Amino acid sequence: MDVKYVLAGLALVVLVTATGFTVDPHGERDVEPVSFDSTLTMGMTGVDVKEAEERNLSIPRAEVFFSQYEYVVGYYGIESTATHLRGPRTTEQFGEPIGVLVTDYAGTEPALNENGFLIERNSLGGGWVSAQSAVFVVDSRAKTPGGPAIVPFGERSAARSFAERYGGQVVDWGSVQSRSAERTSPATEMDRITANRSQWADRQVTATAGLRDRPVSVVVGEDTPTLAAAIERAPADTTVRLPPGTYDGNVTVDKPLTLTGAGPETHVRGDSEGTVLSVTAERVAVTDLRISGVGSTGARSFSDADGGDWDQFVRLAYGRGDSAIRFINGTGSLVAGVDIETRANGVLVRGGQGLVVRDSHIEGPPEWQDGFMGVLAMFDPVVVQNVTFEGGRDGVYTHRANGIVVRDSRMAGLRFGVHEMYTSGALIRNNTVRRASTGVIVMTRPRANVLRGNDVRASEAGLIVAGSASFVAENVVANNEVGLGMAAARSYVAHNTVVDNGIGIRADLLLPSLTVTGNDVVANDEQAEADMGPVRIWTADGRGNYWGRLPGVDADGDGTLDDSYRPTGAVDGALLRSEGSLPLRESPAMTLLRSVRDRLPGLRASGVVDTAPLTEPTRPNALARTNGSRP
Repeated sequence: MDVKYVLAGLALVVLVTATGFTVDPHGERDVEPVSFDSTLTMGMTGVDVKEAEERNLSIPRAEVFFSQYEYVVGYYGIESTATHLRGPRTTEQFGEPIGVLVTDYAGTEPALNENGFLIERNSLGGGWVSAQSAVFVVDSRAKTPGGPAIVPFGERSAARSFAERYGGQVVDWGSVQSRSAERTSPATEMDRITANRSQWADRQVTATAGLRDRPVSVVVGEDTPTLAAAIERAPADTTVRLPPGTYDGNVTVDKPLTLTGAGPETHVRGDSEGTVLSVTAERVAVTDLRISGVGSTGARSFSDADGGDWDQFVRLAYGRGDSAIRFINGTGSLVAGVDIETRANGVLVRGGQGLVVRDSHIEGPPEWQDGFMGVLAMFDPVVVQNVTFEGGRDGVYTHRANGIVVRDSRMAGLRFGVHEMYTSGALIRNNTVRRASTGVIVMTRPRANVLRGNDVRASEAGLIVAGSASFVAENVVANNEVGLGMAAARSYVAHNTVVDNGIGIRADLLLPSLTVTGNDVVANDEQAEADMGPVRIWTADGRGNYWGRLPGVDADGDGTLDDSYRPTGAVDGALLRSEGSLPLRESPAMTLLRSVRDRLPGLRASGVVDTAPLTEPTRPNALARTNGSRP
């Protein structure tokens, strides 16, 4: 580091100590609302906000002004506002809230529509009111697409009138904040979601396994000459058996049947135009066969998508694409032991609660631009288990498939391994991705997704996560250009092994609200990157992350170093790469500067600070298996 930077730091120390500089952030001030579109938003998911806008529903909102944060934070939902303000590290990261404004429903004639959603009959009324002077109706019948709604009012009489009509109680801001106290730790909540989705997936796998046991009613080639004739002849809830051989596809299954072959020797071949097997019934199974001859159009024309719901473009274009197997309302169906070669989609599911795709192989073109999705799931959660995806655009693509489970699968040579759009509550676990643009990418502001135990290497990016309140844990990302890219506010990043990437962990949000702890971040060209916004503190409950063999002392013997570490700092960031950085870091000038910055968060520069770096790796076995260096 150049001497001028050290001198500048010393000048700052002298200025602070000589003037007795202090910041008094306590006490709410008068603040003026800003355009909500210009705030950094948190709270409800993107799909919930889209639905509200499309249906002219109303969402209570808030704007919060913080003492140590230059941007105004906007919140969809009053409960999400109170929850974030009560978060254990919000004050540490943002400073104190100096002004909280909430939507004022007095004068807007608020009401509930026939489905119980909050609406405003007079959009010209209302405005903003200070949360401290507002009153709130809680536990009423009002809801938004995101769930029950807390409705704020600037006039108590208006709040009472709403509560008398729609139920609930009128309370003050302090009561709302008390209700929002966090009930569980992030690790506990992650374990709860993991167990919930895993158990659900296990039940679907068990329930669909029985579809293999239906009695055989028709054997193609013996009882009927063609597959189409066999489907027409077979009674519901029976099996159509296809011995080894080649059979013409481009057929429709319109009743609950099982189509089963003898493995890859049974070949259902389409005419290279359209979909090979179209399924329009529930509880249909396709097992133990090979499919080829799929049409080349993964997405159909958008020309018929004028008007309608906000996502009609996706529904009409993607939902009608060519596929090896296309399910329309295929609840409880099964694809197992199937080999698919496709230029378009492999398995397209447009509505299929609990459908299972397992133990299969889906191969697309080697150039991803020439292919489409391996499994495309829309509207309902499905289970993708032990499937190998090679080539094509995305291994698994989701659209509003809340709660989907993708586990124990392998993806290679494609654009995205798993691509989540408008999907919350998903479990993406124990998957392996190689040579992709991105291993797992989560987009469009969802929440409560769990990415756990995945292994992504030799790709442009390992895991890229947007949205909020999600969990990224126990993953291995190695030899990628970017290991973890985190744009998911209020999310938990823990026990990941991040080795030999160009950038280890990149904070992609202006909001510094991540909990980053217990990760092994080793031998990356840049251990961390966080160029925008205020400082991020990547320590939780007194424990930070393992960054390699840092110099320092563990006086308490608790496995953490006494000195903070700044992986984004010019000096600390070079500690494990440059011999000259250690003497400068341990110089009296830098020691004094670090001490002052640690005591006065407002003086910290933008970047990342680990206040309790670990002396030993959290997952040494996983670290050793990456073949990465361990300083």
